[in-house]
Amino acid sequence: MTKKQAAKPPPQVRKGQGSMQVGRPEFERRLREHYYDPAFEQAGGAIRKLADLAWDGYDHSRKSPRTRKAGPGFADPEYELAIEWLATRDAIAAAQKRHDKRSGKPRILLICASPRNDQTCPGEMSKTFRLAKTAREVIEAGGAVCDLLDLSHITAQYARHIHPCKACVSTAMPLCHWPCSCYPNHALGQVNDWMSELYPRWVEAHGVMIVTPVHWYQAPTVLKAMIDRLVCADGGNPDPTSTHGKKPAEAKALELEGWDYPRHLAGRAFAVVVHGDTEGVDTLRRSLVDWLNDMELIQAGRAATLDRYIGYYGPYATSHDALDADQALFEETRNAARSLVSELRMICKGRREPDAELESPRPK
Repeated sequence: MTKKQAAKPPPQVRKGQGSMQVGRPEFERRLREHYYDPAFEQAGGAIRKLADLAWDGYDHSRKSPRTRKAGPGFADPEYELAIEWLATRDAIAAAQKRHDKRSGKPRILLICASPRNDQTCPGEMSKTFRLAKTAREVIEAGGAVCDLLDLSHITAQYARHIHPCKACVSTAMPLCHWPCSCYPNHALGQVNDWMSELYPRWVEAHGVMIVTPVHWYQAPTVLKAMIDRLVCADGGNPDPTSTHGKKPAEAKALELEGWDYPRHLAGRAFAVVVHGDTEGVDTLRRSLVDWLNDMELIQAGRAATLDRYIGYYGPYATSHDALDADQALFEETRNAARSLVSELRMICKGRREPDAELESPRPK
């Protein structure tokens, strides 16, 4: 901290949005939406008892009702941490060890970023899924292990969620914990957060390939939700006890002392394939590449990033037929996967990026 910084008063924690607390009748109305099916009517007494218990947790803000002391290695060993957060932290540590073993096959996290799934409302698989399957074949044929992450599970599986990012970073970077500690929040019913499983999958991967459609010039909701929740991987604080949970004033002071913005996913390679039907493919492709570069992932070769239209301004009803006819796009997708596999081989042989030793004067 410079003398000039030390002379300044600590930044004010801004408040004023008012209480978000809802009353008991509205709370119970929302809770009972989970039991709307007439089949639950026979369990009316049990649901009333459940509502009483749930209200008590909400009214007393029991966000993390099961905790234990942080223990050695934390800034405050006596601070109580959520057992679920500790479990995710342990899973990430184990994934990092698997990542660091260079003796086995390289691992690629292949992300199918469409919310469409033929087992729910659309009744038809996505074109994205077909392209991702093509990439998977190439990845596995190239000797890598492919971990296919199909984000349509959010729309097609029971109680699968990626909860929104709360933008803790905008208060102070150390308030954003790695992994994210905002969820689960049992008092608010914000549970079944998929990110607790996805963080270790990102960490274990040596390479990441995103195959995505364009939705209104932007990333699909399911992909953007995951992207936002990965903010903690880029500068996030691995020790929540240093801010005693979510204490804004402590986090601000810690950042102003000098924060090092640890890059928890740096050095992994990536490829991106974006497709659309009318507009936005180039905008989204650039956005994803910029995001991954900012997290200090490494773009594979020139063929590794791609944007294309399928059935440009044609009928949606025949878009799969248009994809069938565009065999060049399948081959370009294969080339993107080949480029990523090739990049991983070179990294495994010791290749380093030309700027790997450079220190950024703007680490944020």
